[in-house]
Amino acid sequence: MHNYTIPGSVKERVLRRKGQPFSLTSIDAARAALVVVDMQNHFVAEGFPSEVPVARDIVPNINRLADAMRAAGATVIWIQTTSAGALERWGNHHRYGLTADRVNRRLASLAEDAEGFQLFPALQIAASDLRVKKIMFSALVAGSSDLDNLLKERGIDTLLIAGTTTNVCCESTARDAMMLDYRVALLSDACAAHTDEEHAAALNNYQLFFGDVMTAEESLARLAPARGKAA
Repeated sequence: MHNYTIPGSVKERVLRRKGQPFSLTSIDAARAALVVVDMQNHFVAEGFPSEVPVARDIVPNINRLADAMRAAGATVIWIQTTSAGALERWGNHHRYGLTADRVNRRLASLAEDAEGFQLFPALQIAASDLRVKKIMFSALVAGSSDLDNLLKERGIDTLLIAGTTTNVCCESTARDAMMLDYRVALLSDACAAHTDEEHAAALNNYQLFFGDVMTAEESLARLAPARGKAA
């Protein structure tokens, strides 16, 4: 797992900007969702095309978070990248941003009937959880998924973001969430990137300008159970 510590200079700037370390001092479970991004075989399992080895290390934290969120009455959402519609809606990325070989492997591995599309087997999924398919890095950019509508229908305004990779799909989704006026925290020990440097850079920049960065424990300590749920 990544060993992340908030640099002193970032702490100081966050305090000057927000007046406190975290904007999310309390999380109302009834209005909150754990959004787990791209924990699919394609990105997590050994030997798959876009494997992030550290992503396997965060599985226990994600499972613990999901259990606690469900128990408190919050929503758990699993985001899965699909290649269906990718060439039509995101053609330039595939034409100019990737080699032809990478495009072919990506499209095949993320087809919805492929093993790469499936969620990593060690994740503990509940029947009550929601699943959302996205096409682009961000789940909340227009044309990528129906996540924004789903959240609004359920009155959810607070998101805890976990998954992989920290600096691509997690950060992209978290940034767009903030721009759509959600309250957001990136979870430092429940996100994974290819390198410690990429992980830290994304987290540092996110908390400076977009939202909170906290650990799984720090987020759960702020979780207020929905009415009728045990503490």
